[in-house]
Parts: sequence; C-alpha cells; structure tokens
Amino acid sequence: MATMTEKVARPQIRQTQCFIGGKWIPSASGKTFETIHPATEEVIAQVAEGDKEDIDLAVDAARAQFDGGQWSQLDARDRGALMHKLADLIEAEADELAALETLDNGKPISDSRAADIPLVIDCLRYYAGWADKIQGETIPIRGDYFCYTRREPVGVVGQIIPWNFPALMAAWKWGPALAAGCTIVMKPAEQTPLTCLRMARLAQKAGIPDGVINVVPGYGPTAGAALVKHPGVDKIAFTGELATAKIIQREAADSMKRLTFELGGKSPNVIFADADLDAAAAGAHFALYFNQGQCCCAGSRLFVEDSVHDELIDRLVDSNKNRRLGDPFDPDTEQGPQVDQAQFDKVLKYVDYGKADGARCVSGGNRHGDQGYFVEPTLFTNVTDEMRIAQDEIFGPVLSVLKFSDVDEIVRRANNTNFGLAAAVWTRDIGKAHRFASQVRAGTVWVNCYDVFDAAAPFGGFKQSGLGRELGEAGLAAYTECKTVTVAM
Repeated sequence: MATMTEKVARPQIRQTQCFIGGKWIPSASGKTFETIHPATEEVIAQVAEGDKEDIDLAVDAARAQFDGGQWSQLDARDRGALMHKLADLIEAEADELAALETLDNGKPISDSRAADIPLVIDCLRYYAGWADKIQGETIPIRGDYFCYTRREPVGVVGQIIPWNFPALMAAWKWGPALAAGCTIVMKPAEQTPLTCLRMARLAQKAGIPDGVINVVPGYGPTAGAALVKHPGVDKIAFTGELATAKIIQREAADSMKRLTFELGGKSPNVIFADADLDAAAAGAHFALYFNQGQCCCAGSRLFVEDSVHDELIDRLVDSNKNRRLGDPFDPDTEQGPQVDQAQFDKVLKYVDYGKADGARCVSGGNRHGDQGYFVEPTLFTNVTDEMRIAQDEIFGPVLSVLKFSDVDEIVRRANNTNFGLAAAVWTRDIGKAHRFASQVRAGTVWVNCYDVFDAAAPFGGFKQSGLGRELGEAGLAAYTECKTVTVAM
C-alpha cells in the first residue's frame, strides 16, 4: 500500500449495477438508490436497487452453478488456488479499495488501509488454505460394515452484511462459503454497497466461475426479505441487528434454512486497580471509539474499580480532547462521521437519554462541525446498570463508565445484559483474569487487550448476540453438511 503522508484522492466509481451470473445488469425495475458520502452528505453514485425479481435471477444463477458442479465439484485445491488469486488481486488494488471504503462508509483512510483491507486479504488467504482440508472421518460401528462421513457444501447461501466493515464482512462470509464449495447471493448494506461490488468484479477477474458469487444491492424489506424467503436458498448468514435476525428466524422457519447470526453487543470492559493503567486507558479508548463506535463488540460498558476510577476518567477525557475528527481522506484523521443520518440521530438521542437518566456527560455530547454526520467522542460517568445507555446498543462514540468495588459482583454485573458477544479484563493477576474469562457469558474474551482479531480465531456470541461462529475452523461448519455413508462388507 502507498504511504500516507498527504490527503488521499477519491477513487473512481466503477461498479453500481447488480452482479448476477457473471453479468452487470440494472435492476429489473430500473430503480436506483443513492449512496452518500457521510462526511459531506453528498451523493456518491446511483446504485441499482434490487428486489424480489433480481433476487430470483441471482438465486437461479447460484443454483445452476451449484447443481451443475463446476464450483462445488471442482478439485478442492483448485478452488483454493482461485481464492488465493482473488486475494492477490485485492492486494494489488488495496489502495483503491481502501479509498472506496472510506468514501462509502466515512471511516478514516488510515483505518481502511491499515485494518480493513489487510484483514480482507488475510481472511481470504486463510480460507483458501482450508479448501482442501475439509475432511470426513471413518467410524468403527458394530457389524461387518465400513462407515465414513463426508463434509459436503450446504448449497446456495444467502449472505446479508452490515455497513460498519463492508469489505471485511464480505470476506468473512465469502471465505468459508467458497472454501466449502457453496455458491453465494449477497446483499450488501444499502449504505455501503461499493466495495462489495468491486470485489465481485475482482472475483470474476480471478477466474471464479460466473454464478458462484452474485451481488444484489437493495433494501432489507425487499431484497433481503426475498432472499430469506426464497426456496432455492439453503442457508442464510446474517450480520446485523437483533430485531432483523428475529424476523429472519420466523421467515426461514417454513423452509428450515440453516441460519447463522452475528448480532449486537453491549460488551463489558473491566479494569481492575492492579492493571497497567497506561495500557488499560489506551485500550479502553480504542475499544469504544475505534470505527466511530460502530463495532458490534465495542467495549461500551467500562467497569472501573473505584480506587482508580478518577485517574482513568482523566486519561480518557484527555484522549477525547486530543482526538482528531475531520475529513476521512486526511491520513491524520482519527475519527470520521457516523455512517448516515439515521445513525447520527440515534447516537445523539442516546446522549440525551444519558443526561435525562442522571448520568454525567464529562466529554463530548454534541455534533462536531456543521457538515457531515460527525459526533464528538462522548464520555458518561455516574452510570448505573439499569440506564438506557448501559443496556442498549448505541453503535456510536458514547462510552459509559461504571464504578465497582466488590470484585465478587463484577461478573454478575458484566453479565447483566441480553447480549454476550465480547468482554475484556485488565489486570496483572492472571488467576483473576482466567476466573473472569471462565465466568463471563461472552463469545470472545480479551485479557489486557481489545479488538484483537485473527482469521483463525472463531468469533460469535452467546445469548442474543448470535448463533454459530464466524472465522476459524468453526466458521466452516455452517457451510457444510455432514453425510454418513455405511457400506456392507
């Protein structure tokens, strides 16, 4: 990637139509929707607005490709080689893709370049290595029989991704599906369709057969709902809000589609008095404010032992004051805008809730500037467990700090939420850290760190934070079916 010393130029917009069966086509209705640059509120491009008819075409293309076997029956090592080729092409266009991500989502270009696109490449390469290692077992059953299992692709998968990490969420979904031999119909978030469409073009350029990857931009109630209800879809993988996942569960019940969900969180981040306070303060700041607070696993409930509470607050306030907000194409920018007007309004609404419920806003709490969807990094103290800002997922740069003194009660308070996606603990006492990790109800627990991701490490939630896992070997399970074969000898 190019070094970041000057403001980055905006990328060229190349793909805005539906990608179905290897062809770029307008929506069947001819309708389009606007995608907006959230830093300036200007229209970037008009994108094809797919709905049921377009989903039908895309599922037909994916079904024909899967049933025809060109991809699902391709030698697994050759599948892996094509996935490596896709990763190579993304790496070659990493600067352009990072700029496209920043344009569509608003995240700082430094984050797009250093985190999002490199993680996309790593994820695809990781799963490319799995393609020829999906194996069955031989089983010693009673009698004169030879029994073995096969892991076979689940079929056509519908994948619905969010807007907070558009390119990375596409890679998290594509990687295991492609390695397993599935074919894909993806609906990207309507706020951020551009990188997904560009990656589809690169997949075609890599030699992945037409019909393996299909992308239909559009809205959830139309394109998304049609994908969930379609009888030709074998599995739905969804990342997004809990309320939407509940709708998907109900709609998928008749067809018994396989389902995986990666949903929201209200993750506890616990700092004990014996922690390295320099590392803990920096980690707590990153845990919430990274990506404008638009992370499902954001450390939005910060529990601080009372003896170090005031010192931690002072450090966080100083970090907020020094945080650079502004043009996301400026390499020095640390925080960009919220993704759209709706998210901007939601964040400021919760700031009002915090004040109304009696929390103390000691930093931020306002719009930044007069153009774009910028919200100041906001910090609340005097927060109690029952407050709305301590219970609801805000998905913005609003940090709630809660005091604790009773070590024995902190796990109970950390678990006092319907979510269970992630958690973290900061302490020099490794025994205390392991006890916390074993008792907290969360799919990922970080110790003396936060937001450490790797394609090999499974990610997903307990409770209402999801079903199944993404990444790692565990992420492959949802894209395969286990077949038992028994042979009389």
